[in-house]
Amino acid sequence: MFLVSKLFWMFAQPLSLAFFSTLAAVLALLFGLRRLSFGMSVAAGLILFVTLYTTAGSYVLQGLEARFPKPVGDPQELACMIVLGGAFETEVTTARGGIEMNQSADRFVEALRLARLYPQAVILVSGGDGSLSGAYEGDAVASARFFEAFGIGPERLLRETASRTTSENVDNSRAILSERGLDHCLLVTSAFHMPRAVGLFRTAGIAVTPWPTDYRTSGRVTLGLDFTQPTLNAQQTATAVREWIGLTAYALTGRIPTLYPAP
Repeated sequence: MFLVSKLFWMFAQPLSLAFFSTLAAVLALLFGLRRLSFGMSVAAGLILFVTLYTTAGSYVLQGLEARFPKPVGDPQELACMIVLGGAFETEVTTARGGIEMNQSADRFVEALRLARLYPQAVILVSGGDGSLSGAYEGDAVASARFFEAFGIGPERLLRETASRTTSENVDNSRAILSERGLDHCLLVTSAFHMPRAVGLFRTAGIAVTPWPTDYRTSGRVTLGLDFTQPTLNAQQTATAVREWIGLTAYALTGRIPTLYPAP
């Protein structure tokens, strides 16, 4: 399933769809299928226009982020937190060492803030190497250097190093939580990713408190044209599309109880 999902996303992301639609249009034209060629050309153009020059991606992403509202104030007490991986540039850190983070870095910045605020809290970092090659260290490995650099001792860390998907995050974390007698932990992940993550934990029978972070939108996005930042628009659209593909796939396979889990 991991390999299938990786290969599917290679073709399903918006810019790939635009490319293959263009390729199909050229092939159709070569075979004299002018109507089909015209239709595929229009489809490619529409995909590119919506992806690059509208706020559609940010608007959809904003809806995902709002599904589980950000808590008001910090918890009164905290025994444990689960931090889902995906924040480290693992190809770079494997080659160079150190701490190199990507746009999801807020997951670990927030976990660090909470760890310093609640010195008794245990931190379970779930994240292995999610690449096709399997040649890189995962987030759980890289995170040890991150927390150590800020004075969080290794005795407070639980590292789940084998997972490659969110579903595996949950499956592999369940045994660790059970072994340590931990429950009702904070779940720290990107806000847009929270519905899918919470749905998986619910199916696994693991009670968690959603703690969304890593917001990508202002919360005030409206649908419209935006010619000022096509690269960002493309990134936002890809993130939103990928998350909804994940929600749909997990719902269809019964791994989450509903298509769009809610609080």
